[in-house]
Amino acid sequence: MKIPPKRNRWVSQGTAKPSGRPATETGFQEDVFRELEFGADETKRAAEVDRILEVLVARLGDDKVSIRTDDLELHATDKWHASRQPDVVVFAESTLDVAETLEIAHRHRVPVTTRGAGVGYVGGCVPIRGGIALSLARMNRIVEVNPEDGVAVVQPGVITGDLQKAARSLGWDYPPDPASLKECSIGGNIATNAGGPRCLKYGVTRSYVLGLEVVLPDGRVTRCGGRVHKNKTGFDLVGLFTGSEGMLGVVTEATLRLIPKPPARSMLAALFPDFATAAAAVQGVLDRGHLPSALEITDSFTLAAARRRLGPDSLPAGEAHLIVEIDGRPRAVDYELDELESLLGELGATHIDRAEDEVACDAIWQLRREFSYSLRDTGLTKLNEDIVVPRSKLVELVNYARELERTTGIPVACFGHAGDGNIHTNLMVADYDDPKVREKADAAVDRLFQWVLEHGGAITGEHGVGLAKQPWIKAALGETGLDVHRALKRALDTKGILNPGKFLD
Repeated sequence: MKIPPKRNRWVSQGTAKPSGRPATETGFQEDVFRELEFGADETKRAAEVDRILEVLVARLGDDKVSIRTDDLELHATDKWHASRQPDVVVFAESTLDVAETLEIAHRHRVPVTTRGAGVGYVGGCVPIRGGIALSLARMNRIVEVNPEDGVAVVQPGVITGDLQKAARSLGWDYPPDPASLKECSIGGNIATNAGGPRCLKYGVTRSYVLGLEVVLPDGRVTRCGGRVHKNKTGFDLVGLFTGSEGMLGVVTEATLRLIPKPPARSMLAALFPDFATAAAAVQGVLDRGHLPSALEITDSFTLAAARRRLGPDSLPAGEAHLIVEIDGRPRAVDYELDELESLLGELGATHIDRAEDEVACDAIWQLRREFSYSLRDTGLTKLNEDIVVPRSKLVELVNYARELERTTGIPVACFGHAGDGNIHTNLMVADYDDPKVREKADAAVDRLFQWVLEHGGAITGEHGVGLAKQPWIKAALGETGLDVHRALKRALDTKGILNPGKFLD
């Protein structure tokens, strides 16, 4: 790599303080490098960037290290609004590249923030303290798909949808299905323990991680778990790293569980007169012994937006929408679909659409995707909160959302995974860039999270904590729980270099 003149090698980096957080709580307006030797002084930092850059180039090669402006900008943010450019981007292509990078960073106390596809919603991969952005995008090889062992071995940069296609081409399946599966990476899914609509029946990412290769913060490489489907050897380190949001180690290879692909699936899409009736139908379906692969619910605000986008005749009359998907053996699916259609009628559905093949099912899922696009079309800023409540609290949650609307004037759209209580509660904010409006919206989010925690829920079911939900982590984990998290962090990351500035700091 041709190293440009020194005057072009250091770009002043602004920090974006996440909204709704006093600077004293996050340290964004303090000396963010005060606990690291790297970057304590701007003049010294520029020299240190030069030194680290030269070491990285010498060890990795100039084609894997970049300080190009476009690379720095790309690795400054995800889909949340916080932004902070790294000083250097490393494009790792192997476990050895990752190990070399972390060994260097550990020795020189340089912050490292790992990045997958960069499509998260909570600022989890924003390098808020600068340093190295470690991209795993080039580590995108499906190493093995092995139906005999029921496993796939993949690098972290593999796109989730690509793995699903590879498995399904052999009659097998990798069930986790985040909404962004066509663009999100397996490494990112593991970092956040990602979910999706089919979690009710098939579980989240953790249920499919059998083994991991992980580079520890000091550059050492370890393997945990393996390729067997039962393994109780030592602590559950696979579970420890899954969902750790890049703060304990860097996953460089994953061995994932596959299952036989169900040969048939069908769906019902039903309209109900109100949300309470639709939510009661969710429990009614389960109480009758059915376990759908997906149960998706949508509220009246979202339906109204969809009718504006798609036309008034796009959806029959109704104030709540419920999708029920089932899969299995063809004759069993046909029989269960008839049962469910009758049951939904008994439970108050006013209109039911039936899908009995892949094309018809895909059409219903496309309609479901249109709901999200419809909210975007409103022109409002969508604050997408992936909260979870006990399933019995679904109606209370939506009633509370309506109360928030009345008291704040901010519309709230609720839709999502009714079967497991993971309802995306979206505050739809006009003029969000206005500081006064943002303050009001942040206060509403705070009220929502407090309500969720008071009612036995969780502040995140899929997206993770990252920066966005940092202020609520102590309330969510409890003081002792937070201490345990920090003790694990200190034990593995003795110099605090991995993804610093996030919810444990």
